[in-house]
Amino acid sequence: MKILVTAKRVEDPESKIKVKPDGSGIVQEGLKYKINPFDEIGVEEGLRLAAKHGGEVVVVSIGGKEVQESLRHALAMGAHRAVWVNHVGPVDQLGIAGLLQKVVEKEKPDLVLLGKQSIDDDQNQVGQYLAEFLGWSQATFASKVESLESEQEKNKAPAILVGADGKTVRVVREVDNGLATLECTLPAVVTTDLRLNLPRYASLPGIMKAKSKPIEELTPQKLGVDVTPAIQVLKLSSPPPRKAGIKVPDVASLVDKLRNEAKAV
Repeated sequence: MKILVTAKRVEDPESKIKVKPDGSGIVQEGLKYKINPFDEIGVEEGLRLAAKHGGEVVVVSIGGKEVQESLRHALAMGAHRAVWVNHVGPVDQLGIAGLLQKVVEKEKPDLVLLGKQSIDDDQNQVGQYLAEFLGWSQATFASKVESLESEQEKNKAPAILVGADGKTVRVVREVDNGLATLECTLPAVVTTDLRLNLPRYASLPGIMKAKSKPIEELTPQKLGVDVTPAIQVLKLSSPPPRKAGIKVPDVASLVDKLRNEAKAV
């Protein structure tokens, strides 16, 4: 089967994020970047499916030349080739979904895997938009019943199960009160959650091989997509600083402060 997986470049969560004084964005000097962790989980699941059923894993990312770092990371993990949509400038979730739709129509995968959200803006929209644009079935928040310490995980078994006839996938997804199991007809769009798998580390041979794996360059113009944002971010602001904690001498003082100052009880 052919699997297309997204590989968005995001700020490393270990970096300290600072908002510009004018609120126009974040200070980028000194920031480190990495592949979106939810997308990395998607890459891992795609590699497991390809190992079990045969096929090809293609990764795609949208942005300037710097996103090639995320693509090379996915290639070092084991993906076969990459697609880079070269676009510098703002793009909203509808624009991203529109670009991915054209990439999907060009590549014709059996399955598209996306992280359920990116950790920079936490929108959780693109997978749903993409499935709607394509008219495909979808399953969001893909997870699994087994723990990340299970034998299944140690054996790198895929949690997304392909039907015996190769025409469906079964997905366990997280819901508010537990887990639900969906069966989707292929082709389908699936978004991945944190507890789906533990991504592998890129090996040194994998890193060396990734340098020679092909990255195809596309542009919104070549794909025929208008990426003018429909949504404009007017201003960013930092959250108010947290007040320092205090020590109380006894339980009665604690209850008094919770009741009369915090209004929590």
